[in-house]
Amino acid sequence: MSSETLPAFVETSNVERTQDLSEDQEESQKPRSGEGLEPISKRQMKKLIKQKQWEEQRELRKQKRKEKRKRKQLERHCQQDSNSDGNDRKRIRRDVVHSTLRLVIDCSFDSLMVLKDIKKLHKQIQRCYAENRRALHPVQFYLTSHGGQLKKNMDENDKGWVNWKDIYIKPDHYSEFIKKEDLIYLTSDSPNVLKELDESKAYVIGGLVDHNHHKGLTYKQASEHGIDHAQLPLGNFVKMNSRKVLAVNHVFEIILEYLETRDWQEAFFTILPQRKGAVPTDNACGSSSHNKKSARAGGGLDSDSSEEENSRNELDSPREEENRDKENSTESAMNSIPH
Repeated sequence: MSSETLPAFVETSNVERTQDLSEDQEESQKPRSGEGLEPISKRQMKKLIKQKQWEEQRELRKQKRKEKRKRKQLERHCQQDSNSDGNDRKRIRRDVVHSTLRLVIDCSFDSLMVLKDIKKLHKQIQRCYAENRRALHPVQFYLTSHGGQLKKNMDENDKGWVNWKDIYIKPDHYSEFIKKEDLIYLTSDSPNVLKELDESKAYVIGGLVDHNHHKGLTYKQASEHGIDHAQLPLGNFVKMNSRKVLAVNHVFEIILEYLETRDWQEAFFTILPQRKGAVPTDNACGSSSHNKKSARAGGGLDSDSSEEENSRNELDSPREEENRDKENSTESAMNSIPH
Protein backbone atom coordinates (compact mmCIF):
# COMPACT_ATOMS: atom_id res chain seq x y z
CA MET A 1 0.00 0.00 0.00
CA SER A 2 1.43 3.30 -1.00
CA SER A 3 1.86 6.21 1.35
CA GLU A 4 -0.53 8.28 -0.73
CA THR A 5 -3.47 5.96 -0.22
CA LEU A 6 -2.81 5.42 3.50
CA PRO A 7 -4.45 8.64 4.85
CA ALA A 8 -7.54 8.00 2.77
CA PHE A 9 -7.78 4.49 4.11
CA VAL A 10 -7.36 5.69 7.69
CA GLU A 11 -10.06 8.35 7.20
CA THR A 12 -12.50 5.82 5.74
CA SER A 13 -11.85 3.47 8.62
CA ASN A 14 -12.57 6.24 11.15
CA VAL A 15 -15.86 7.08 9.46
CA GLU A 16 -16.92 3.45 9.44
CA ARG A 17 -15.91 3.10 13.08
CA THR A 18 -17.98 6.22 14.01
CA GLN A 19 -21.03 4.85 12.18
CA ASP A 20 -20.63 1.53 13.96
CA LEU A 21 -20.45 3.27 17.33
CA SER A 22 -23.60 5.32 16.65
CA GLU A 23 -25.45 2.22 15.54
CA ASP A 24 -24.33 0.44 18.71
CA GLN A 25 -25.61 3.36 20.84
CA GLU A 26 -28.99 3.32 19.09
CA GLU A 27 -29.18 -0.42 19.48
CA SER A 28 -28.35 -0.14 23.18
CA GLN A 29 -31.09 2.48 23.66
CA LYS A 30 -33.74 0.24 22.15
CA PRO A 31 -35.66 -1.80 24.69
CA ARG A 32 -34.56 -5.39 24.87
CA SER A 33 -36.63 -8.29 25.99
CA GLY A 34 -36.14 -9.11 29.62
CA GLU A 35 -34.76 -5.64 30.54
CA GLY A 36 -38.16 -4.28 31.87
CA LEU A 37 -38.65 -1.62 29.15
CA GLU A 38 -41.48 -2.00 26.66
CA PRO A 39 -42.08 -0.32 23.30
CA ILE A 40 -44.35 2.75 23.27
CA SER A 41 -47.99 1.74 22.80
CA LYS A 42 -50.35 3.35 20.31
CA ARG A 43 -52.22 5.06 23.13
CA GLN A 44 -49.05 6.58 24.54
CA MET A 45 -48.05 7.67 21.06
CA LYS A 46 -51.42 9.44 20.63
CA LYS A 47 -50.92 11.19 23.97
CA LEU A 48 -47.49 12.40 22.91
CA ILE A 49 -48.89 13.69 19.62
CA LYS A 50 -51.72 15.51 21.44
CA GLN A 51 -49.26 17.00 23.91
CA LYS A 52 -47.14 18.25 21.05
CA GLN A 53 -50.17 19.78 19.31
CA TRP A 54 -51.26 21.40 22.61
CA GLU A 55 -47.86 23.06 23.00
CA GLU A 56 -47.83 24.20 19.37
CA GLN A 57 -51.26 25.84 19.78
CA ARG A 58 -50.40 27.62 23.04
CA GLU A 59 -49.91 30.98 21.37
CA LEU A 60 -53.14 30.59 19.44
CA ARG A 61 -55.09 29.94 22.65
CA LYS A 62 -53.47 32.91 24.31
CA GLN A 63 -54.54 35.13 21.43
CA LYS A 64 -58.12 33.81 21.59
CA ARG A 65 -58.31 34.58 25.33
CA LYS A 66 -57.22 38.14 24.68
CA GLU A 67 -59.88 38.54 22.01
CA LYS A 68 -62.54 37.10 24.33
CA ARG A 69 -61.64 39.54 27.11
CA LYS A 70 -61.78 42.48 24.71
CA ARG A 71 -65.16 41.29 23.41
CA LYS A 72 -66.59 41.04 26.94
CA GLN A 73 -65.30 44.49 27.84
CA LEU A 74 -66.96 45.89 24.75
CA GLU A 75 -70.25 44.16 25.63
CA ARG A 76 -70.16 45.60 29.15
CA HIS A 77 -69.61 49.10 27.81
CA CYS A 78 -72.50 48.66 25.39
CA GLN A 79 -74.80 47.45 28.19
CA GLN A 80 -73.91 50.41 30.36
CA ASP A 81 -74.66 52.78 27.48
CA SER A 82 -78.04 51.12 26.73
CA ASN A 83 -79.43 51.11 30.28
CA SER A 84 -82.00 53.74 29.46
CA ASP A 85 -84.76 51.12 29.07
CA GLY A 86 -84.50 50.25 32.78
CA ASN A 87 -84.47 46.49 32.18
CA ASP A 88 -80.95 45.94 33.43
CA ARG A 89 -80.91 44.35 36.88
CA LYS A 90 -78.10 46.59 38.15
CA ARG A 91 -80.05 49.64 37.03
CA ILE A 92 -83.08 48.38 38.95
CA ARG A 93 -81.00 47.85 42.09
CA ARG A 94 -79.86 51.49 41.91
CA ASP A 95 -83.53 52.55 41.97
CA VAL A 96 -84.22 50.68 45.24
CA VAL A 97 -85.98 52.64 47.97
CA HIS A 98 -85.63 51.00 51.37
CA SER A 99 -88.77 50.82 53.48
CA THR A 100 -88.72 51.76 57.16
CA LEU A 101 -91.18 48.96 57.89
CA ARG A 102 -89.72 46.26 60.11
CA LEU A 103 -90.61 42.65 59.39
CA VAL A 104 -89.75 40.17 62.13
CA ILE A 105 -89.68 36.38 61.97
CA ASP A 106 -90.19 35.12 65.51
CA CYS A 107 -88.14 31.92 65.94
CA SER A 108 -89.03 31.36 69.60
CA PHE A 109 -91.00 28.17 68.79
CA ASP A 110 -87.91 26.05 68.21
CA SER A 111 -88.75 23.49 70.90
CA LEU A 112 -92.21 22.86 69.41
CA MET A 113 -90.87 21.57 66.08
CA VAL A 114 -89.19 18.38 64.94
CA LEU A 115 -86.05 18.52 62.80
CA LYS A 116 -88.01 17.97 59.58
CA ASP A 117 -90.08 21.10 60.22
CA ILE A 118 -86.99 23.05 61.34
CA LYS A 119 -85.47 22.36 57.91
CA LYS A 120 -88.63 23.62 56.21
CA LEU A 121 -88.55 26.79 58.27
CA HIS A 122 -84.90 27.25 57.32
CA LYS A 123 -85.79 27.06 53.61
CA GLN A 124 -88.61 29.56 54.07
CA ILE A 125 -86.23 31.98 55.81
CA GLN A 126 -83.75 31.59 52.94
CA ARG A 127 -86.53 32.49 50.50
CA CYS A 128 -87.49 35.56 52.56
CA TYR A 129 -83.88 36.75 52.59
CA ALA A 130 -83.47 36.28 48.83
CA GLU A 131 -86.76 38.05 47.99
CA ASN A 132 -85.96 40.97 50.29
CA ARG A 133 -82.57 41.42 48.62
CA ARG A 134 -84.26 41.58 45.20
CA ALA A 135 -87.21 43.78 46.22
CA LEU A 136 -87.63 47.35 45.02
CA HIS A 137 -88.74 48.33 48.54
CA PRO A 138 -86.86 45.99 50.90
CA VAL A 139 -87.96 45.98 54.52
CA GLN A 140 -85.87 46.05 57.69
CA PHE A 141 -85.58 42.29 58.12
CA TYR A 142 -85.21 40.81 61.64
CA LEU A 143 -84.66 37.18 62.61
CA THR A 144 -85.14 36.93 66.38
CA SER A 145 -84.75 34.24 69.05
CA HIS A 146 -82.23 32.67 66.70
CA GLY A 147 -80.74 29.57 68.30
CA GLY A 148 -81.42 25.95 69.14
CA GLN A 149 -82.15 23.49 66.33
CA LEU A 150 -82.58 26.23 63.73
CA LYS A 151 -79.14 27.75 64.28
CA LYS A 152 -77.54 24.30 64.37
CA ASN A 153 -79.19 23.36 61.08
CA MET A 154 -78.09 26.63 59.48
CA ASP A 155 -74.53 26.13 60.74
CA GLU A 156 -74.42 22.65 59.23
CA ASN A 157 -76.23 23.23 55.93
CA ASP A 158 -75.89 26.95 55.19
CA LYS A 159 -72.64 28.26 56.66
CA GLY A 160 -72.85 31.36 54.48
CA TRP A 161 -75.68 32.78 56.63
CA VAL A 162 -73.10 34.52 58.80
CA ASN A 163 -72.30 36.74 55.78
CA TRP A 164 -75.90 37.67 54.99
CA LYS A 165 -76.41 41.39 54.42
CA ASP A 166 -79.33 43.70 55.17
CA ILE A 167 -80.67 41.45 57.91
CA TYR A 168 -80.54 41.58 61.70
CA ILE A 169 -80.09 38.11 63.18
CA LYS A 170 -80.43 38.22 66.95
CA PRO A 171 -80.54 35.53 69.64
CA ASP A 172 -82.78 37.79 71.75
CA HIS A 173 -86.57 37.91 71.73
CA TYR A 174 -88.00 40.76 69.62
CA SER A 175 -89.52 42.37 72.72
CA GLU A 176 -86.00 43.01 74.03
CA PHE A 177 -85.16 45.66 71.43
CA ILE A 178 -88.47 46.72 69.82
CA LYS A 179 -90.95 48.88 71.71
CA LYS A 180 -94.24 47.18 72.56
CA GLU A 181 -96.26 50.01 71.04
CA ASP A 182 -94.49 49.44 67.69
CA LEU A 183 -95.30 45.73 67.50
CA ILE A 184 -98.14 44.12 65.54
CA TYR A 185 -98.32 40.32 65.52
CA LEU A 186 -99.77 38.81 62.35
CA THR A 187 -102.14 35.95 63.14
CA SER A 188 -105.33 34.71 61.49
CA ASP A 189 -106.98 34.32 64.90
CA SER A 190 -106.97 38.07 65.41
CA PRO A 191 -110.31 39.85 64.97
CA ASN A 192 -108.44 42.87 63.57
CA VAL A 193 -108.02 43.06 59.79
CA LEU A 194 -105.22 45.12 58.25
CA LYS A 195 -106.23 47.76 55.75
CA GLU A 196 -102.91 49.51 55.32
CA LEU A 197 -99.34 48.87 56.41
CA ASP A 198 -97.86 51.38 58.83
CA GLU A 199 -94.18 51.65 57.93
CA SER A 200 -93.33 52.91 61.38
CA LYS A 201 -94.42 49.58 62.88
CA ALA A 202 -92.75 46.20 63.29
CA TYR A 203 -94.87 43.31 62.00
CA VAL A 204 -94.14 39.90 63.49
CA ILE A 205 -94.55 36.60 61.64
CA GLY A 206 -94.57 33.44 63.73
CA GLY A 207 -91.74 31.16 62.60
CA LEU A 208 -93.63 27.96 63.31
CA VAL A 209 -94.15 24.91 61.07
CA ASP A 210 -96.39 22.64 63.13
CA HIS A 211 -99.17 21.48 60.76
CA ASN A 212 -101.83 23.12 62.91
CA HIS A 213 -100.90 21.25 66.09
CA HIS A 214 -100.74 24.50 68.09
CA LYS A 215 -103.75 26.50 66.94
CA GLY A 216 -104.04 30.02 68.22
CA LEU A 217 -100.63 29.97 69.90
CA THR A 218 -99.32 33.24 68.47
CA TYR A 219 -102.62 35.04 69.12
CA LYS A 220 -102.55 33.81 72.70
CA GLN A 221 -98.95 34.98 73.21
CA ALA A 222 -99.65 38.39 71.69
CA SER A 223 -102.72 38.85 73.88
CA GLU A 224 -100.92 37.78 77.05
CA HIS A 225 -98.02 40.16 76.41
CA GLY A 226 -100.30 43.07 75.48
CA ILE A 227 -99.01 43.20 71.90
CA ASP A 228 -101.27 44.48 69.11
CA HIS A 229 -102.31 41.84 66.59
CA ALA A 230 -103.98 41.67 63.18
CA GLN A 231 -104.57 39.44 60.18
CA LEU A 232 -103.89 40.11 56.51
CA PRO A 233 -107.09 41.04 54.60
CA LEU A 234 -107.03 37.76 52.67
CA GLY A 235 -110.75 37.04 53.07
CA ASN A 236 -111.67 40.49 51.70
CA PHE A 237 -110.02 39.88 48.34
CA VAL A 238 -109.51 36.15 47.83
CA LYS A 239 -111.61 33.02 47.95
CA MET A 240 -109.79 29.69 47.80
CA ASN A 241 -110.85 26.07 47.47
CA SER A 242 -108.16 24.90 49.86
CA ARG A 243 -107.36 25.83 53.43
CA LYS A 244 -106.05 29.34 53.78
CA VAL A 245 -102.73 28.47 55.36
CA LEU A 246 -99.77 30.58 54.27
CA ALA A 247 -96.12 29.74 54.69
CA VAL A 248 -93.80 32.22 56.38
CA ASN A 249 -92.21 33.18 53.06
CA HIS A 250 -95.63 33.72 51.42
CA VAL A 251 -96.63 36.23 54.09
CA PHE A 252 -93.24 37.94 53.76
CA GLU A 253 -93.50 38.14 49.95
CA ILE A 254 -97.10 39.41 50.03
CA ILE A 255 -96.01 42.31 52.22
CA LEU A 256 -93.08 43.08 49.89
CA GLU A 257 -95.44 43.01 46.90
CA TYR A 258 -97.96 45.28 48.64
CA LEU A 259 -95.24 47.82 49.43
CA GLU A 260 -94.52 47.99 45.71
CA THR A 261 -98.06 47.97 44.29
CA ARG A 262 -100.19 49.25 47.22
CA ASP A 263 -102.83 46.78 46.05
CA TRP A 264 -103.74 43.87 48.34
CA GLN A 265 -105.53 41.88 45.67
CA GLU A 266 -102.64 42.13 43.24
CA ALA A 267 -100.21 41.18 46.01
CA PHE A 268 -102.24 38.10 46.95
CA PHE A 269 -102.69 36.85 43.39
CA THR A 270 -99.04 37.50 42.52
CA ILE A 271 -97.70 35.45 45.42
CA LEU A 272 -100.27 32.76 46.21
CA PRO A 273 -99.46 29.37 44.62
CA GLN A 274 -101.77 28.32 41.78
CA ARG A 275 -102.56 25.04 43.53
CA LYS A 276 -104.60 26.98 46.09
CA GLY A 277 -107.22 27.75 43.43
CA ALA A 278 -107.54 31.39 44.53
CA VAL A 279 -110.17 33.56 42.82
CA PRO A 280 -111.30 37.14 43.50
CA THR A 281 -114.19 37.34 45.97
CA ASP A 282 -116.42 39.04 43.35
CA ASN A 283 -116.02 36.05 40.99
CA ALA A 284 -116.14 33.39 43.68
CA CYS A 285 -118.97 30.92 43.33
CA GLY A 286 -120.27 27.99 45.34
CA SER A 287 -121.85 28.33 48.76
CA SER A 288 -121.54 24.88 50.26
CA SER A 289 -121.23 24.60 54.01
CA HIS A 290 -117.65 23.38 53.57
CA ASN A 291 -116.60 26.54 51.74
CA LYS A 292 -118.34 28.73 54.32
CA LYS A 293 -116.43 27.05 57.12
CA SER A 294 -113.15 27.44 55.21
CA ALA A 295 -113.82 31.14 54.61
CA ARG A 296 -114.44 31.71 58.30
CA ALA A 297 -111.42 29.68 59.44
CA GLY A 298 -108.98 31.26 57.01
CA GLY A 299 -109.96 34.90 56.81
CA GLY A 300 -106.32 35.96 57.04
CA LEU A 301 -102.87 34.75 57.85
CA ASP A 302 -102.47 31.61 59.89
CA SER A 303 -99.02 32.18 61.30
CA ASP A 304 -99.36 29.22 63.67
CA SER A 305 -99.01 26.79 60.78
CA SER A 306 -96.88 26.92 57.63
CA GLU A 307 -97.44 24.85 54.51
CA GLU A 308 -95.23 21.94 53.60
CA GLU A 309 -93.21 21.88 50.42
CA ASN A 310 -95.64 19.33 48.97
CA SER A 311 -98.65 21.32 50.31
CA ARG A 312 -99.90 18.35 52.36
CA ASN A 313 -101.17 20.48 55.23
CA GLU A 314 -102.81 23.14 53.08
CA LEU A 315 -105.14 20.93 51.04
CA ASP A 316 -108.27 19.14 52.20
CA SER A 317 -107.87 15.51 53.09
CA PRO A 318 -109.10 12.92 50.52
CA ARG A 319 -112.05 12.05 52.78
CA GLU A 320 -113.09 15.72 53.05
CA GLU A 321 -112.83 16.12 49.29
CA GLU A 322 -114.91 12.99 48.73
CA ASN A 323 -117.58 14.22 51.14
CA ARG A 324 -117.66 17.61 49.45
CA ASP A 325 -118.02 15.99 46.02
CA LYS A 326 -120.91 13.87 47.29
CA GLU A 327 -122.53 16.94 48.82
CA ASN A 328 -122.16 18.95 45.60
CA SER A 329 -123.49 16.11 43.44
CA THR A 330 -126.49 15.67 45.75
CA GLU A 331 -127.17 19.39 45.68
CA SER A 332 -127.01 19.52 41.86
CA ALA A 333 -129.29 16.50 41.62
CA MET A 334 -131.86 18.17 43.89
CA ASN A 335 -131.71 21.36 41.83
CA SER A 336 -132.39 19.41 38.62
CA ILE A 337 -135.72 18.01 39.97
CA PRO A 338 -138.64 20.11 38.66
CA HIS A 339 -140.78 21.71 41.37
